Amino acid sequence: MSQLSPQLETGIIRLVLVEDYKLVRIGLRSVLNEDPRIQVVGEAETGEQGIEMIRTLKPDLVILDLGLPGIDGIEVTKMIKEFDDSIKIVILTSHEVEDEVLAALSAGANAYCLKEITSSRLIEVVKSVFEGAAWLDPAIAGMALEMFSSTGMKSRANAQGAKNEWQLTERENQVLTLLVEGKSNSEIADCLSVSVHTAKAHVCSILQKLSVHDRVQAAVKAVKENLV
Repeated sequence: MSQLSPQLETGIIRLVLVEDYKLVRIGLRSVLNEDPRIQVVGEAETGEQGIEMIRTLKPDLVILDLGLPGIDGIEVTKMIKEFDDSIKIVILTSHEVEDEVLAALSAGANAYCLKEITSSRLIEVVKSVFEGAAWLDPAIAGMALEMFSSTGMKSRANAQGAKNEWQLTERENQVLTLLVEGKSNSEIADCLSVSVHTAKAHVCSILQKLSVHDRVQAAVKAVKENLV
């Protein structure tokens, strides 16, 4: 189980593109295939196609747009991380809205790039993320730092006040912290030594108390309200 895969041993990066615009996919494939370490093994134009392809091909890394038809890129990111957390995800999008940046990072994305990125820099990002680094586009890095620091630097008293406002139990606060880290229900259950059914029940209770519809919205709200 600890044995390295042939890709890690040789340094070859097997990559899947998930992008709905064909011309963009063609351009990306052309650029990426110029590097001998990168091998584009599949392309998809919808989130559903991407999930199916990624399950089958088991790539090392996925380049993913947010604005996909059907399942959007944030949901695709969550789904990928739930079935294989080792797959690296590089968001490549024109979206730089604060909530979407935070939601993508909360869902488990390893890098967030805007489509204005140069070809050479994108190749650098792919290689560094493959090797374990995280990367934020300079255009949104300041925004992301501000989002996290503005919440993270609040006093403990304010943080406790925010938690009390939403009436979360101590266990729900633990679950919410794991949820923000991108953990699935089964992973939350393992971390807290409870059943998956119990973990799911806690997540449902958190969504109800925070008045949100899904896990991504809960994660975004948790960070903004300094709940974790």
